[in-house]
Amino acid sequence: NPETNSMPFHFRLLGKDRMALFSFIQSVNTMLGTSIFEQVGKMIAEPRANRYIGQYKDFEGYISSEAVLAIDSIMRDLRAALRKPNKEKETKEVLAVANKGTLGKKLRKCVDLFVEMKNGTEYYFEVKTAKPNINEFTGIKKQMLDWIAMRGSENPKANIKTIVAIPYNPYEPKPYERWTLQGLFDLSQEVLVGPEFWDLLGGKNTYEDLLKVFEQAGLELYDEIDKKMKSLNNRK
Repeated sequence: NPETNSMPFHFRLLGKDRMALFSFIQSVNTMLGTSIFEQVGKMIAEPRANRYIGQYKDFEGYISSEAVLAIDSIMRDLRAALRKPNKEKETKEVLAVANKGTLGKKLRKCVDLFVEMKNGTEYYFEVKTAKPNINEFTGIKKQMLDWIAMRGSENPKANIKTIVAIPYNPYEPKPYERWTLQGLFDLSQEVLVGPEFWDLLGGKNTYEDLLKVFEQAGLELYDEIDKKMKSLNNRK
């Protein structure tokens, strides 16, 4: 197994059997993070949405020269603590200059999950299941401002929300450690964790209902999963 062989310290510490099981669990984590959550989110949003796209690879627009300056100013001031995060204010600032200056080349970006609700609000979600460090979150913040500029270049009056969606709280039962994001994100508006995300898409109690669905799926697939895990443990 190439993944196992590329982890020599883990291999020697855990042994071949445990490493095989570890690799299986890691592959499940990757699958959930890269495909399942986006697709589940799309299905949950369907009854309440006009449009819903998982892995929205055809999101296009321009980032005008004035928008570049506005985004750079916002990011610089946030990092220097010269301004407090304010999602509504930042969005208005970027939309106001989305068509000013030179537009340049049309860009195409990939959005993990796009949902346009029936009230016209457009949600652009960056779905994260890991625990990104502050540098990664800095990049995500700028990316979301870029998305606003791109959408604004096509429709300056668009009601757009760009959000970091974290499908579950990896620190549970403790609260999600959002302190690392303070000063960069408007936490109540830009970072949704667990039920905050799922209930936005599907309404109240969607998160709890979804956990029950996954539990039921686990019961139905128990024999198949058990067979797979036993085959890994029996490898010589």
